[in-house]
Amino acid sequence: MSKLDDIKLLRIHYLRGPNIWTYRPVLEVWLDLGVLEDFPSNLLPGFNDRLLGLLPALMEHHCGVGERGGFMQRLNEGTWTGHVLEHVVIELLNLADMPTGFGQTRSTSKHGVYRMVFRARNEQVARTALAEGHRLLMAAINDEPYGEAGVGQAVQAIRDQIENSYLGPSTAAIVAAATDRGIPHIRLNDGNLVQLGYGASQRRIWTAETDLTSAIGESIAHDKDLTKSLLASCGVPVPEGTVVNSAEEAWDAAQDIGLPVVVKPSDANHGRGVSLDLNTREEVEAAFAIANPEGSDVMVERYVRGHEHRLLVVGGRVVAAARGEVAMITGDGKQTVRQLIDEQINTDPRRGLGEVFPLSRIDTDIDGAIVLELQRQGLTPKAVPTAGREVLIQRNGNVSIDCTDDVHPEVDYIVSLAARVVGLDIAGIDVVAQDISRPLHSQGGAIVEVNAGPGLLMHLKPAQGAPRPVGRDICDHLFARHVETPGHRIQESNGRIPIVGIAGQQGTQHIARLVAWLLHLSGRYTGLACRDGLFLDQRRVESADSTNWEAGQRLLINRAVQAAVFENGADTILRTGLAYDRCQVGVVTDLGGTAELAEFDIFDDDQMYRVIRSQVDVVLPDGAAVLNAADAGVVEMQPLCDGEVIFYSTDPQAAALAAHRANNGRAVYIRQNQMVLATGGAESFLPGLHKPSAWCTRHAKSGIAESSLLAAVATAWALDIPLNLIGAGIEAFESNPLPAGKTV
Repeated sequence: MSKLDDIKLLRIHYLRGPNIWTYRPVLEVWLDLGVLEDFPSNLLPGFNDRLLGLLPALMEHHCGVGERGGFMQRLNEGTWTGHVLEHVVIELLNLADMPTGFGQTRSTSKHGVYRMVFRARNEQVARTALAEGHRLLMAAINDEPYGEAGVGQAVQAIRDQIENSYLGPSTAAIVAAATDRGIPHIRLNDGNLVQLGYGASQRRIWTAETDLTSAIGESIAHDKDLTKSLLASCGVPVPEGTVVNSAEEAWDAAQDIGLPVVVKPSDANHGRGVSLDLNTREEVEAAFAIANPEGSDVMVERYVRGHEHRLLVVGGRVVAAARGEVAMITGDGKQTVRQLIDEQINTDPRRGLGEVFPLSRIDTDIDGAIVLELQRQGLTPKAVPTAGREVLIQRNGNVSIDCTDDVHPEVDYIVSLAARVVGLDIAGIDVVAQDISRPLHSQGGAIVEVNAGPGLLMHLKPAQGAPRPVGRDICDHLFARHVETPGHRIQESNGRIPIVGIAGQQGTQHIARLVAWLLHLSGRYTGLACRDGLFLDQRRVESADSTNWEAGQRLLINRAVQAAVFENGADTILRTGLAYDRCQVGVVTDLGGTAELAEFDIFDDDQMYRVIRSQVDVVLPDGAAVLNAADAGVVEMQPLCDGEVIFYSTDPQAAALAAHRANNGRAVYIRQNQMVLATGGAESFLPGLHKPSAWCTRHAKSGIAESSLLAAVATAWALDIPLNLIGAGIEAFESNPLPAGKTV
C-alpha cells in the first residue's frame, strides 16, 4: 500500500472555559483526513496491530462501548483516523502522568473534516501531546519506523512540557483542594501564582505563600539570627549562637558556645551549606568556607542532638510533621564513594531534580558539606571504602517519614507559637528532637529554623506513613468553613461573587446593562463586559466590544469587583468558552444568530441549542436560569439547570408559564401594562415601575424591548435585590452608554 498523506490540522482552539463539549478546558482540533476518509481502521492493512504494539494500554480504553476493550472493538469494526488520533493523544498524556479521560470526535458538514477534542489542563502540554500523537499515528498508518524508543521520546517530550508549563506539586495540591470545594481558580502567570476565587472574594497563592503571608514575617524568617532572638525572647527553645565574619571568629564562637557546633548560612534554606556536629578547629573553619558563599552571613550555634523534623503550621496549628533520616552507604571494596552514592542513594525514586521529587539527588561535586562529612571520616568522593564499612553521607535534608500523629501537644503549641512570633500564616518549622512525642524542654530539643513558603511534597508523598491533605488545610485556612447553630443553614466561603451570564442574540446587551445598573444600586461594585464595552461600577473603561474571554478575565481578576455581568455571544462560547466556570444567574433569550456561525459548522437551531445551553449548564445549584418562555427551544433547556428556573414572557398566557406556575415556579410577565411577578398562583405587581410600555417608549432610541426589560427584572429578582429597588432602579436607568472615562 502506498504512503498516505498526513492528516491536516486545519485549526486549533483552546477552549479555556465551559464550552459545548464539557465544563472543563479542552483543545479543539479541526482535522482534514484527506484520502484517509476512505480508509477506516479496518481497511488499513496491519494498522491495528502496529498501533496496539506501540500503545498496548489502548486495550484499556472503553470508548463509547463503555467497557474494557471498547476502543479495540471500534478499531476492528472500522473507525476513522480522527477518532484514533483522539485516543492516541489521550494515551500519551496518560503515559506522561497527566491522566486525561475525556475526548470526543465528531464529523462536520464537510466531507473528511472532523472536530476532535480532548481534556487540556494546560494549552502548551495539550499542543505538544497533539503533535506527538499525530506523528505516532502517521507512522503507524504508513508502517514507518517508530518503535518503543519513539514512544518513549514522545512521552518524554510531553513530560518536559509539563515540567515547563504545569503547576508545581505544592501549588497543584492547593488548587486541587480548592476545586474539590467548588472554589474557582485563575492562573496569573506562567509559574505558580494562582488566584483562588473571583473578584473581591479572591485569595492568591504562590506555592505555599498566600496573600495573608506577612512580608515582614518573610523577611524575619529569612534572617535566621533575628528569628532566633525573637523566638528566645518568647521562651521558645532555640540553640544559642552568633553571627561570625571569618573562619577565626567561627572557631572562637565555637569555643565560647561549647563543642560540638553547627555552622550554617544565616539566610539560606533547603539545608544548603549546613555542617553539623563539628568538633575540631579544622572542621569549623572548613565549614565556614562552605557556608559563606550560600548566604549573606554565617552563623555558629550549639549542636542539638536528635532527629531532624519538619512541622508544617497553617493558620496557627500544626497540620503535618515529617522526620528525617541520615543518608548512608555501605562499602563493597570496589566502588568509590561517588559510585556508591549513585548506586545506593540516588537510585531512590524519591530523589531527583526539580520540585516534583521530595528528596534531592546527592552530588559531591557541588555539595561541600558532604565532602566535609567525608573528610571527617578520612575519605574523599574518589575513595574506595572497605567492604562492609558504613559511611555517613548526609545528616540533614532527608525529611521524608510522616510522624504527624506522634507530635506531642506541647511541641504543637511551641511550634505554632514560633510561627506566630515570626508572623507567618504558613510556616515550615525545623525541629531537632530525640523523640517528637515528648516535650522539647525535657529532652533538650530546639527549633533550629523557621521557613516561609515551605515545600509540601514531603507531606503529600512521604516515603513512609500516610500522606497528609495539606493542600486542603491551606485551602480551608484561606476559605473558612462556617457552620451555623443548629436549625440554620451551613454557610461555606467558596470565593465566589454573584455572576450573571446572558446568552442569545435579542437585546442581550440591554439586559446586561440593566442588571449591572441594578446590582450597582444594591451597593455592589459591579463589573460589566458587553458589546457596549467594559464597565467598572458604571464607569466605561473600554469602549471596544468586550464579549470575549480576555475582557471577562479582567473583571474576575479585579479585587474591587463584588459582582459581574457578562454578555456572551455564541461565537464567544465556540471560540474560547465562557470566561467563568459557574454563575449565579444564567439568562437565555433565544437561539438566533446561526447565519453568522458558518465557520463553526453551525447552521440550524438544533446545533445552536448545543452552544447556548452552555450558559444554563453552568448555573450553580443555589442559582437560577432565567429563560424566555416565548422560545420553544429555550424552554427545552429547563431540565438542564442545576438550580431554579424563572420564566419570562410578554404573553401572560404562554403555555410554558402556565405549566411552570402549576409546579409553584416563578415567572415574570406583563398583564394590563403592569409588570407581574408570580410564584405559583400568587401574583404581585413590581412596585416603583409605572407602565412598561411607557418606559420602553422613553428608551426607544436605544431599542430596549419589553422582553429585555422582563429578563432584567427576573434576573434581579433571582439575585434577591429588593423589589422596590428594582422598580425604582428601572425608572432611573439611563440607556445611553457613557463616554469612556465618565461615571455617574
